[in-house]
Amino acid sequence: MVEHTLVFHARHRRGRLEKIGLFLRRNRRLIVAIQWLVVVIYAALVVIPAFLPLPPEEAHIWNNLRLFAQFVFWGVWWPGVMIATVTLGRVWCGIFCPEGSVSEWVSKYGRGKPLPGWLKWSGWPFVAFVCTTVYGQLVSVYEYPQAALLVLGGSTVAAVGLGLLYGREKRIWCRYLCPASGVFAVLAKIAPLHYKVDRAAWDRYQGDYEPVNCAPLVDVRRMTSASECHACGRCAGQREAVALRARSPFSEVLDLDAAARTPDALTLVYGVLGVATAAFQWTVSPWFLHIKLALADWLVEHEHFALLDNDVPWWLLTHYPEASDLFTWLDGALILAYLLGGGFLLGSLLLVGPALATRLLGDRRLTWQRFTLALAPLAAASVILGLSMLTVSHLKAEHVWLGWLPTFRIALLAAGCLGTLWLAFCLSRYADAVPWRRMLARAAMLLPVAPMAGIWTLVFFVW
Repeated sequence: MVEHTLVFHARHRRGRLEKIGLFLRRNRRLIVAIQWLVVVIYAALVVIPAFLPLPPEEAHIWNNLRLFAQFVFWGVWWPGVMIATVTLGRVWCGIFCPEGSVSEWVSKYGRGKPLPGWLKWSGWPFVAFVCTTVYGQLVSVYEYPQAALLVLGGSTVAAVGLGLLYGREKRIWCRYLCPASGVFAVLAKIAPLHYKVDRAAWDRYQGDYEPVNCAPLVDVRRMTSASECHACGRCAGQREAVALRARSPFSEVLDLDAAARTPDALTLVYGVLGVATAAFQWTVSPWFLHIKLALADWLVEHEHFALLDNDVPWWLLTHYPEASDLFTWLDGALILAYLLGGGFLLGSLLLVGPALATRLLGDRRLTWQRFTLALAPLAAASVILGLSMLTVSHLKAEHVWLGWLPTFRIALLAAGCLGTLWLAFCLSRYADAVPWRRMLARAAMLLPVAPMAGIWTLVFFVW
């Protein structure tokens, strides 16, 4: 009786999810209206604050548009986007993203030129993410709306330009060059919702059907991963073979038939867990401060003053005299070294565990890329913790009670660490290896977990 009840509830839940997917497909006008509303809000939050003066000391987020926009955009919007991607898949990309929406719209009127070979290089999202992250720190994109307009506005202009050149009602920017695309692709792998394609049902379907305009250029028939799917619902019900489904958040990483791509693995370990982690914590790092002071003292002692000059354009390094916030050339060089050098050093350290696990198990199916993707829960926790630091800084300024914060941070970090270790445990069971090799492979995956847990412990509870 209990078994029948569970089956009934599972089918009922599956039916409701299918209806949601079909609703999205059948109500494209509503989705387009939502997209244009987001475009207007996005433009207002990015453009208007750039022309407003610095807020006075007594200003609050509820009575100063510049502070309000900063809090909504960086304190609520972007953390929310990451949480939505982890829980719902790339629904932000498919339904809400203003860059994707505008790029697709302008592509209707574009030249439709053939895509050049260089544009299809799979490494562009990773390179774009690293460059955008580093440049954003150099110009203080989180603190100053002029910098946000430069970075985000430039990204939007590039998306529109690509749409006009190469788009044919497609999202060329989103597929190949978007700086956030690689991060979304990694986080979506552990989303408990996805569009499942029944390949057998697709192939045996004989009736008429309306072709799907898949804006991100996904081969729907062969889709086995949530990484490239934008979760827009356009293909829901296609050939009675595509439906929105619930799944285990571990299922895609554990599915050895699903691709474990090198670009995804490198984005995860060097981008999300490497450079992004360094970007989140360099401002509170005593290591960074000690190195900066030691170098500054050495430069003064030896009368080398060029690197201590702060007469730098604001679009190159942070330069806001009215806020007494001026980066020197030394600041810029150290930020570059800390983010790139420290981020890539950390990423390389994190790769040791997956490489050892792969070597110990000796199973061709369990590649280092597969074990690296097992770090996805840890990466999700890390990026949410990092972005929430901006939220917390705004709430602290407004004297909001945050007594729950340490418990939340510990719980989220623990969930990420345990999720990664569980995935490593499950992957190792696939290998036809002697027990001691399996145990060592599982132990090897502690190597990437331990330093990440240690770094965030330092940031939140020691520094």
